[in-house]
Amino acid sequence: MIVTTSGTAAWAVKKVTNKIPIVMITSADAVTQGLVASLARPGGNLTGLTNISTDVIGKQLEILKEAFPRVSRVAALYCPASGRSMTETRWNEIEAAGQTLKVHLQPIEVSGPGDIDRALRAATAERADAIFVHDCSVIPANAVEKITKTKLPAIYPTSRFAEAGALMVYGPSGTELARRAAYFVDKILKGAKPADLPVEQPTKFELVINLKTAKQIGLIIPPNVLARADRVIR
Repeated sequence: MIVTTSGTAAWAVKKVTNKIPIVMITSADAVTQGLVASLARPGGNLTGLTNISTDVIGKQLEILKEAFPRVSRVAALYCPASGRSMTETRWNEIEAAGQTLKVHLQPIEVSGPGDIDRALRAATAERADAIFVHDCSVIPANAVEKITKTKLPAIYPTSRFAEAGALMVYGPSGTELARRAAYFVDKILKGAKPADLPVEQPTKFELVINLKTAKQIGLIIPPNVLARADRVIR
């Protein structure tokens, strides 16, 4: 069995083998990426968890706007390398969430870890006043340091960024995702076929706020936003 930590990794493994069972701890959109036929009937040798809802992105933008009401132009870093996760339809849904909050989203493509500097220069050139990081495995956790140096408020999608000093993270609980992945591993080791195990979506989400980072870049997190945090790093 092979356990992967992202949709990109699952895609790479799936291209190599159609026999060894694959369990995804997470993926951006397993259906759109072509990893599974459907959530209910994945087919093939792969199953696990996927975050297929754009509601989470709307919530991330809502938190960003609530914390920093003056934000109006947001650079959205996304990665086409994550398979086919950023389709036109999905981007339209993300834009709609931004319009509801009166936030203009400027998409900036990140082709790999070495492309972060160029992407941030583009964000500055577009006069962005905040940064939104799409759920994308090719943006490494150490990109947080470079993003923080822009002194722009930023929100990230997964807990791996929180440990690297991200200002704000809202997304599926990493601990809960790992527990659910273990459920799939257990079922398969007991004889179940990945094709017969429906892909699940996350059910537990967490908001992490880093006050050390906020102080470093001269930002104040409002008390009402702090009160909503599941974890505050001081």
